[in-house]
Parts: sequence; structure tokens; C-alpha cells
Amino acid sequence: MKHETCRSDLHGMGDVTAAKILARSGVVKRFRSESAFASYCGVAPIEVSSGDIQRHRLSRAGDRQLNYALHVMAMAQIKRATPGRDYYQRKRAAGKTHKEAMRCLKQRLADIVYRTMIKDTETSLLPAG
Repeated sequence: MKHETCRSDLHGMGDVTAAKILARSGVVKRFRSESAFASYCGVAPIEVSSGDIQRHRLSRAGDRQLNYALHVMAMAQIKRATPGRDYYQRKRAAGKTHKEAMRCLKQRLADIVYRTMIKDTETSLLPAG
């Protein structure tokens, strides 16, 4: 990820986190969608419903280091005045627990990271290959 793309929606992503995401995910074009990338990161929700109760939880599958990198980003965003904090607070105000709101924020961050990586790939000066 190019340094210019680290704007406020990627707050909490430093050089080490960006390098870990790039190294662990590989070529971003191998993922068919944002959902596939989120699943690979282990942040795609899994339905765990019982009777009338409809709930979701985080997947234990996926790359745990990518999941941790997104967790670090989410925690950094919650601690500062960022769009991620606003999103987290909206989810909490809607009645979600801390874990549920974090799951939503991590999935949103995975989507932003995926879109940023796709955009960087398309604007890169390096030859594809």
C-alpha cells in the first residue's frame, strides 16, 4: 500500500501493519471480492442462530495474523476521533455489544483495506506479474 493512501479511514495502519497485510495476503487479485478477502482475514461473520435469536460471531478460520492486524487498526481507530470510532459508536448505540461492534468495524476495515489494495494495484507503475 502506497503511503499516500493512508488517510483517516486507514488510521492505525503503520508500516509494520501494512507490510504484514501485504505479506500475508499476497496478490490481492486472487480474491474475487471484498467478502472473500474478509473471509480470508477471518472477519466475515458466521451466523450462530438459535430459535428466534439471530446472531453472528467472528470466524475462527482465516489468517489469524491478518485478523490481528485488523484488530490493531480497529483499536487504534476507537481510541482516536476517526470515522472508525464514529462507526463503532453508532453500532453500540444501535444495541450491539462491544464484541459485535468490533466485528462490524473489523469487517468494514477489511473492505477498506481490500479496496485500497485493488486501487494501488491498478495505479502501480510496476509491471503486473
